[in-house]
Amino acid sequence: MEVTRVAFNSGSLSLEGMLAIPEGTGPFPAVVVCHPHPLYGGNMDNNIVDGVCKALGQLPLISLRFNFRGVGRSEGQFGQGVGEQQDVAAAISFASTIERVDPAAIGLAGYSAGAGFAIPVILGDTHIKAFAAISPPLSMFDFETLKRYPKAKLFISGSRDNFTPVSQFLQFCRNLPEPKEYATIEGADHFWWGHEADVAASVATFFAKALKGMQ
Repeated sequence: MEVTRVAFNSGSLSLEGMLAIPEGTGPFPAVVVCHPHPLYGGNMDNNIVDGVCKALGQLPLISLRFNFRGVGRSEGQFGQGVGEQQDVAAAISFASTIERVDPAAIGLAGYSAGAGFAIPVILGDTHIKAFAAISPPLSMFDFETLKRYPKAKLFISGSRDNFTPVSQFLQFCRNLPEPKEYATIEGADHFWWGHEADVAASVATFFAKALKGMQ
């Protein structure tokens, strides 16, 4: 696995990221991974973001994780959600230009607020072929718009999630259009300590199935 620190532009700002490319010539499917809320300690080194990216590389898929504006070495400051949407779009655009990425097989994963920031972007983006939401905070963002999202999607949450009760999560997922997958992991809360491997494996397997079928 070749892991490289990268920088790309989001408007006038430079954002830092981490690109992981499996051995081989490719082209490979790729997944952009968005970290949790910047104002509550979220960054690209988060335990779930790190685990998902490592699991993706084993399948093998390329992963691009990045810090939202104002986090780590990324320039700027918190953009009230609007700026973060621009950062998601910029990361997708950057991923599509990477030499060993198959631009017809790009997915996006978001953990917690990272999934919420991504929603308006994926609804209008033609690059993204599959979407995974990890611990989606359903009451904090407009996830209802995904009821018209026709592409492959995965929703995964812990049975003890601190923000979204399991009953609310399951009811929401049942009302989503196909194709979809959803699951709860027993005993896990919003932060997934001790359950990282389960989440990472589920997300990576989903993308391997969804994106390799695009090639």
